[in-house]
Amino acid sequence: MKVSDKMSFDGSFTHSMRNELASTLKTGRVSKINQPYPNELIVTIRAQSKNQQLLLSANPTYARVQLTKIPYVNPSVPSNFTMIMRKHLSGAILVDVQQLDNDRVLNFLFTSRNELGDQTALCLSIEMMARHSNIILIDQKNGKIIDAIKHVGADVNRYRLLLPGATYIEPPKQDVQDPFKKTTFEDITNLMTEFPNVDVLATNLRKGLQGLGKDTSLALASYLHQSGKPAANFKRFFDQFNTPKPTLSNLANNKINFTAFPYPGAIKNQLYPTLSELLDHYYAKRAQHDRVREQGAVLIQVVKKQLKKNRTKLKRLKRDMAETENADEYRIKGEILTTYLNQLQRGMATIELPNYYANNTPLKIKLSTQLSPSENAQRYFKRYQKLKNAVKYLNEQIQLTEQEIDYFENIQSQIEIAQPEDLIDIRFELEQGHYLKDHEQGRKKKKAKRQKINKPETFISSDGTEILVGKNNLQNERLTMHTADKREIWLHTKNIPGSHVIIRSFDPSDNTLTEAANLAAYFSKARESSKVPVDYTRVRHIRKPNGTKPGFVIYDHQQTLLVDPSESLVNQLRK
Repeated sequence: MKVSDKMSFDGSFTHSMRNELASTLKTGRVSKINQPYPNELIVTIRAQSKNQQLLLSANPTYARVQLTKIPYVNPSVPSNFTMIMRKHLSGAILVDVQQLDNDRVLNFLFTSRNELGDQTALCLSIEMMARHSNIILIDQKNGKIIDAIKHVGADVNRYRLLLPGATYIEPPKQDVQDPFKKTTFEDITNLMTEFPNVDVLATNLRKGLQGLGKDTSLALASYLHQSGKPAANFKRFFDQFNTPKPTLSNLANNKINFTAFPYPGAIKNQLYPTLSELLDHYYAKRAQHDRVREQGAVLIQVVKKQLKKNRTKLKRLKRDMAETENADEYRIKGEILTTYLNQLQRGMATIELPNYYANNTPLKIKLSTQLSPSENAQRYFKRYQKLKNAVKYLNEQIQLTEQEIDYFENIQSQIEIAQPEDLIDIRFELEQGHYLKDHEQGRKKKKAKRQKINKPETFISSDGTEILVGKNNLQNERLTMHTADKREIWLHTKNIPGSHVIIRSFDPSDNTLTEAANLAAYFSKARESSKVPVDYTRVRHIRKPNGTKPGFVIYDHQQTLLVDPSESLVNQLRK
């Protein structure tokens, strides 16, 4: 599925989200603050006897605010921004959640106490404006910025500085109307008369109304053209943002979109209990993929560089190998020269002699004018021998280079399916292989510490059998060679880079076997394919040759299943 290019998290959706967050979080107390990713903050608020994870994202692509249940991993050392947030907001009480007009700006108002015990009023503002998105903590008493997740100086924006100590200035207001406060509708009627086409009407509605993304303006234009008075249709449309039915919609061109309630034109709609749960489902894979690419940028660069180097090397080796196919020509010429040595004279550049290997057909042979007749013959024998000796070397080098390419293609596919925490294992593996400089180098050497490898992901089959899936080479090797019982079942995509999968059963059902094969296909380079071949055998038939790279094994006694990878089945099997 492709993400819709329409603006889903517009001001109107923000209106609905404000209501959801206010009803859930008001009067709650801040218990934790973490910054798992550079542009995202998680504020844990204890409200209604539950710990609620409030996600504030200033990501340029996925800017949003919501409650989330998706687990995250904190960096080992908190950022300066995190420390400042903790200093001012730890233990603070959330008084209110307010929206700036109908814009994509939410202000979380807190009361707290400073180091002297005096009560303070703080505003944590999130501005969700694509690349200008930001998270800003403001002292409400003096209107000064305490800190921002992205610092913006005068060289970038002369209108408003977003720096510690600067006076906070709201984003510039546009000359548009807040649709939730609109009471007269003559202008709407005039627009409908002037622009009867829905698409053109939607464009002009966006120009005059605040907080309308493209999808919302199109939906409003469709509502206005329904039977009844435009004013009543307008009010009915925006009333639905106050009683949302969170919707994930399948659109034309294989795109998906989220809305506060079902919009016209969707092919299929799926409803969710809350807006936050809708966003968790919509953004989980997309935001995670973006985070992986952001955090794994160095790893991705190393892998691409190694693939390019080895693919270039392989082309050169195969070109050299092609030249060895002409080796016999040099031997034949050497033998013919030796046979007719008495016809050769020093200083000759070429000679034409009968080729007794081809019915005495005349064969033209180049000679070196600097060599004697016998030396010319020996020169051809030496070139023949050199090429023959090269065959063994080239075959070995081609095999090693192809293995390197397979290895890095495997690493590449592992990064694509990785969760942020899996990158630690991949980085360590590349460091151990000397493909990536050890990040500890240059520092004072500490006592050697064994790298802790993350555990494989656990799934439960429909009949209750545990299935383990390694996400990278280190996890795969530990899972297959150390964790699994020799009698358990091992699965892997056939001749395709992917995860090692272990069924923790000596005699799994056919259904469990099929589900495990689906996991193996999904967590492989063939995730988007169909009829993916998956081999399975008992762990006792797996062997790791000496000196091979992490995760590399050979196996026999295998059988093969063909499966179509299914994301919905994977989510269903997740523990």
